[in-house]
Amino acid sequence: MERADEPLTHFNDQGRARMVDVSGKADTVRVAVAEGHVKMAPETLRRIRERSVAKGDVLAVAQIAGIQAAKRTSDWIPMCHPLPLTGVDIRFADDGAETLTITAEVKTTGKTGVEMEALTAVSAAALTVYDMCKALQKDMVIGSVALRSKTGGKSGDYVRSAE
Repeated sequence: MERADEPLTHFNDQGRARMVDVSGKADTVRVAVAEGHVKMAPETLRRIRERSVAKGDVLAVAQIAGIQAAKRTSDWIPMCHPLPLTGVDIRFADDGAETLTITAEVKTTGKTGVEMEALTAVSAAALTVYDMCKALQKDMVIGSVALRSKTGGKSGDYVRSAE
């Protein structure tokens, strides 16, 4: 794991941004899981669960958006490497009241991890939920997007501690 006193890898010797050279790294299986939440009115959540939102099946569209976003992360995040993803799974759960939880698991076999792809997938899925439901409710809150875990690579495994 990087420490605060180690040099930042995304800067060259002139202090300018660069994409890290991973050509010397070994290919390993990489898995990352990210999670985020959308808080909304109980009525909005009920309509999502019942598939009665006028724009269509909110979770089906959000699931596709999350998968597409994971695949295109390097188009959005400048220093991310384009990766051949081997799997993307987007899941939804809710508390039955006001919070929709979105979880993305992203996998690849390669030289760099898929944390950014998992985080991007969750973010895009949450934004899609907002877009599809904004006619019902404009004050939904997207938040708590965080990496839950990652495996593979030189820095080893990571599991977020329970809060």
